Amino acid sequence: MILLRHGQSEFNAAFTLSRVDPGIADPRLTELGRAQAREAAQALKGERLARIIASPYTRALETAAIVAGALDLPVVVNPIVRERCAFTCDIGTPATELARRWPDLDFSTIDEVWWPALTESEAEIEARAAAFRAEMAAIPDWSDTLVVSHWGFILAMTGVRMQNAQWRRCDPTAPGPAAVPWVIG
Repeated sequence: MILLRHGQSEFNAAFTLSRVDPGIADPRLTELGRAQAREAAQALKGERLARIIASPYTRALETAAIVAGALDLPVVVNPIVRERCAFTCDIGTPATELARRWPDLDFSTIDEVWWPALTESEAEIEARAAAFRAEMAAIPDWSDTLVVSHWGFILAMTGVRMQNAQWRRCDPTAPGPAAVPWVIG
């Protein structure tokens, strides 16, 4: 499968400048973020893809919509690939509101409040990534899947830090990272 980090969000733009949480809940993509998503879609045109799994955060859904439109792929929303709950941007939008904004997507299997109320520990996101890895490994055509996700989740899946709109292959049948570098040492 291919893991794609969402394009630059309003949170990313502000946080990069100040290194302080700007207090933006469930931010949208910036204009740069939308351009990054379009560039990622162009780069992915040569890949054999059949579906997109996207996080329910707005920045991931917007990225997935741009890529899906360019590649004519269906999108499945799955909160297991959401970001680690650690900042204000990780406060989500209720499922009924997401369904109103994206009427072509199915949010019926998602809890109304699908994000955690408390900060998620490193062990918790690593366990969630391991569960998703196992879920994907059980699907025969996992290689045809694009997953639009986030920095923390992709780090837990691969042990690699990725910039906005970067993508990389991930074999869910291979072992996960031996250690996840949460802190640069």
